[in-house]
Amino acid sequence: MKINKEGYRIIGVTGICCLAIWFFAYFFIDSWASFIWFMAALLLVFWFFVAAFFREPRRVQIHDDELIFSPCDGRVVVTEVVHEKEHIDCEMMQISIFMSVTNVHMNWLPVGGVVEYFKHHHGRFLVAWHPKSSTENERTTTVVRLKDDRRVLIRQIAGFVARRIVSYVKVGEPMAQNSVLGFIKFGSRVDILIPKDSELFVEIGDPVIGSQTPIARLKRNN
Repeated sequence: MKINKEGYRIIGVTGICCLAIWFFAYFFIDSWASFIWFMAALLLVFWFFVAAFFREPRRVQIHDDELIFSPCDGRVVVTEVVHEKEHIDCEMMQISIFMSVTNVHMNWLPVGGVVEYFKHHHGRFLVAWHPKSSTENERTTTVVRLKDDRRVLIRQIAGFVARRIVSYVKVGEPMAQNSVLGFIKFGSRVDILIPKDSELFVEIGDPVIGSQTPIARLKRNN
């Protein structure tokens, strides 16, 4: 387990602010001795909590061309057929996974292939489980073309708390399955849109682990 580079600045600034608050209290509220040390404990716990947002676990990279893996840690909140209008323009199976503030916030590519499309959308910051968050919130869209020319869309969505999405992919770049896609700071949601005829392995409410839990199987091409 290590800390993701996206957290270095926030963790550092948070630590400095916590120290400043404690030093101010120590020198100007010295009559409340017991409260000072209680505050120190609270500030330390808060700082560790912020640092935990940016933890980056070491995970085995699994490769299976037939399986689609979860792109993030969290809990499944949507499984439905939708019409994808942004790029692929066809009916697809959408699986949405909500990431709480306690989940790991790394995102992984659920399939391997070539990045065909990427776009960052500015938008609102509705709560991540809101039905309109997929189309109205700050988000990125990544489309990966598989070896057999089928395509999978991954949408990183900012939530009410999450205000920054980081993506590491580039259009035209070949990417291995379960390699790192990016990072969403604090609570958020990831949508994955897969071919409609895929075999679904998860239901609403199921917990999933990013890059480790198979969520669907692609139908074999004859």
